[in-house]
Amino acid sequence: MRIVQLTPGTSGRITCENCMRDNGLAKALHLMNHDILVVPVYLPLEIDETNGYAKGPLFFGGINVFLQQKSAVFRKTPRWVDRFFDSPLLLAKVAGLTSMTKAQDLADTTLSMIEGEKGRQAKELDRLVDWLVKEARPDIIHFSNALLLGMVRLIKQQLDVPILCSLQDEDTFIDPLPEPHRSTVWDILSSRAADVDAFIAVSNFYKNVMADRMRIPEERLFQIYNGVRVEEYPISSALHDPPVIGFIEQLCPAKGLHILADAFVILKKRGRIPRVRLTVAGGVTTENKAYVRKIRRTLVENGVGDDVRFLPHLPQAKKMELMKTLSILSVPTTHPDAFGLYILEALATGVPVVQPDHGAFPELVQKTGGGILYKPNDGQALAAALEKLLGDPKKLQRLGEQGRKGVIRDFHIDDMADAYVRVYRTTIERSEKK
Repeated sequence: MRIVQLTPGTSGRITCENCMRDNGLAKALHLMNHDILVVPVYLPLEIDETNGYAKGPLFFGGINVFLQQKSAVFRKTPRWVDRFFDSPLLLAKVAGLTSMTKAQDLADTTLSMIEGEKGRQAKELDRLVDWLVKEARPDIIHFSNALLLGMVRLIKQQLDVPILCSLQDEDTFIDPLPEPHRSTVWDILSSRAADVDAFIAVSNFYKNVMADRMRIPEERLFQIYNGVRVEEYPISSALHDPPVIGFIEQLCPAKGLHILADAFVILKKRGRIPRVRLTVAGGVTTENKAYVRKIRRTLVENGVGDDVRFLPHLPQAKKMELMKTLSILSVPTTHPDAFGLYILEALATGVPVVQPDHGAFPELVQKTGGGILYKPNDGQALAAALEKLLGDPKKLQRLGEQGRKGVIRDFHIDDMADAYVRVYRTTIERSEKK
């Protein structure tokens, strides 16, 4: 069984959770001796851990997608011109920007991409299909997310192979789009879903969300949790002196750093955990630099700036080393997340989590026993939860130990890979019976 995985690349400065999931899955499949070929779209693959699996060429390079959206000239250029704009060095220069366009342009591009063979990037799709037919010759194709489904119909027509699609956080990208684009995108994705043989959601919460949003029949919708290779994470006690609260994620409003900063100020002013520190690590895009500057200024103005450490986006090895210095991890997202891989990474290290009571977090906390929940989007509630846990060292230690055991039991990446292989085989068998 030859598996081709189509996955968005990453800049190295901002690593999306979907990219980490796809990379971890591909690595696990490769180590299990499955025939896996990973094909990047938009940006090259720059995940910083050694993986070993085979990689295909880049398709739908981000600059070419943008240029073809903006001008009909670039929809007819020869491949040697497009290849220049797919240069890794050139793509790296613009990769730190979340968008090279205004919000309306981003909405137009999103709509064009999911229109596939009818969209302005049809030339890119033709090139991908030609390569899949002549070079890749897959038995099954696995799409990273539903925003890539504009490619499915033509691929299905030309290759006649089963197609799967993972589902994770599409709503966080689509819902902020302006109308009528938002509704149109959801309508087209619901239509394109008919061309997909199986969908895999990363949590029960998100399975239910997307079953409703994309009108996916139950028999084609599976649920598989993300996983981590637990043995690679250093084991640490959460009992540090002084205690340290950690935030390790992208520094943007959706991840709720401002809520954690407010809670930290409240916690320090109450004075019951006087020596507590805060460590913040993660990438920041150009459009969010002002957001981060405002948070840092607020911390200084409230007299706690010296108790907060800001670090950049860290490669995996350094992130793991940082994780073991934490007493608690908290990423107080403002939107219900589909998963939260950082929760598994913290718990694998023995660090308990304090998360908002929404999205997949209740599932993860309940299954692992490694954290507590609080009222979402409420700095006071977060401060109270942090204070209560930091003030009870025995519970802090117990949650960390329970969390690691829970990740080993229910979220090991080898179990995740085995579950995907079972869905691959089931999907191929169903396809052969049609």
